[in-house]
Order: sequence, then structure tokens, then C-alpha cells
Amino acid sequence: MPYARPPLFVRRVFNPIAMRFGISGTQALAVRGRRTGTVHRVPVIPVEHEGARYLVSPRGETDWARNLRAAGEGELRLRRREPLRFRASELPASERAPVIAAYRAVAGRAVKSFFEAMPDPADHPVFRIEPRQG
Repeated sequence: MPYARPPLFVRRVFNPIAMRFGISGTQALAVRGRRTGTVHRVPVIPVEHEGARYLVSPRGETDWARNLRAAGEGELRLRRREPLRFRASELPASERAPVIAAYRAVAGRAVKSFFEAMPDPADHPVFRIEPRQG
């Protein structure tokens, strides 16, 4: 799967600001690393589609997508509120297109170039998230 690595400025400056202030609907995703076990945080934009919540990786096969696939669970936090602990299941490529369309409608221009560069839904991992008890 392709991957569009974010520039240093995005990783070091924009992402922390986006997570802290919820810019453009972002929330902080916390997921345990698949090799080190260290918790990593990145901004994501959750999307609702047909009554379910999803996370879409617009940059393709990112570390957070691989970590979430391996861990099967994570946390979402909006600003300083209590985190939402969830279980995640990856959608097969054949079921991703409608969720990606809903995501693009919510995320807008911020993700347009990623989907133009990688138009195949199979290039973008999509996870259905469901609240975890306890």
C-alpha cells in the first residue's frame, strides 16, 4: 500500500496544535505501537456513516493504521475531555468507498490531494470503531 509521509512541519508543529485545539474536527488518536508498545498520538478526523463511526487514513498505510490494525483498540480524545476507548475493525477494500466519500465530505480540501494521488480505496485503511466497555 502507498504512503504519503507528512512533512516535518506537519509532524512537529501542525499535528500537536490540531490535536490540542481540535482544528477542523480533529481528535487525538492514541494507539499502542506494534513493536515498542509505546503509545503514539496523532490527529484524526472521525466520520459517521450510516450510524457507525470510522477512522480513515488519508495518507495511506501510515504507522497509526498499522498500529491500530495490530492493537485492535485505541482511544480518541477531543481536547481535554474524557477519552473514548474503542475497539477497531478494518473494513475490506470493497466496503471502503462510501465511508471514504463521507470522510472526504467532512475533511474537505485538507485531504483532497491525498485521494487524487491515491484514488483507489484499497490504498486507504478504514476502521470501524465501537466503544469499549471498561
